Amino acid sequence: MNIIWQELKTHRKSLMIWTIGVLVMVFAGMSKYVGMEGAGQSLNELMENMPAVMKAIMGIQSLDVSTPLGFYSVLYTYLVIMLTVHAAMLGATILSKEERDQTAEFLLTKPVTRSFIISSKMAAAVIQSTILNIVSFTSSLAAVYYFADTADGLWEIWILSLGLWMLQLLFLSIGSGIAAMKNNPKKAPAISASVLLTAFFISIMTDMAEALQPLKYITPFQYVEADRVISGNGIEAIYVILSIGIMLVLTWATYHFYKTRDLNI
Repeated sequence: MNIIWQELKTHRKSLMIWTIGVLVMVFAGMSKYVGMEGAGQSLNELMENMPAVMKAIMGIQSLDVSTPLGFYSVLYTYLVIMLTVHAAMLGATILSKEERDQTAEFLLTKPVTRSFIISSKMAAAVIQSTILNIVSFTSSLAAVYYFADTADGLWEIWILSLGLWMLQLLFLSIGSGIAAMKNNPKKAPAISASVLLTAFFISIMTDMAEALQPLKYITPFQYVEADRVISGNGIEAIYVILSIGIMLVLTWATYHFYKTRDLNI
């Protein structure tokens, strides 16, 4: 418990900064809906005439962006990017920072096993990711209600937030797995960022080219589709199963490699 508390204290400032960032993004993003609300059909026509690559990056598919939930779906894409970046970087650094800062010897002198250290650190990381997700969910509901003057969309935003939490935990496990396997702790964040950017690039390509649709199973950014959720179809079960499977494998890898490799002291 002391390790969990210490990790939360260490990351409290960065968590506060990320929290403020989420709040600013949600309220600033939804405030634009007020200015565009009267555009109606012309806004949809503008989006329709966008280049395919821009629509893929913005996450615009077949939804009516002149509606509150349709407009929120565009904002949701950026929330996914923001919170998965946080999760990947957190997973990569929370295990490797003692080696990076050359304080691993102090941590390992405590009467605890490496498994306990991993569990405590990952618990702290999950708590931080969950806090950000709750902030994203509650601020999204508040922003949609305030700026769009409607209470509709509670269920859809709830499902999207659960999907986002799943993606956060997935990228958290990717970051921790990479950190556990790499002997050089300084490389873990860079590799994690590269994996995330590659996954996002593949997601964009699958949205642009029908022939690349099979690749959607290897990029987590395709696992939670805002247009599908808002249309009432939820998240496909295959993506939930894939996510759980990947997380289990990477969690095993985190424990296995961190316990067996020599740490940089």
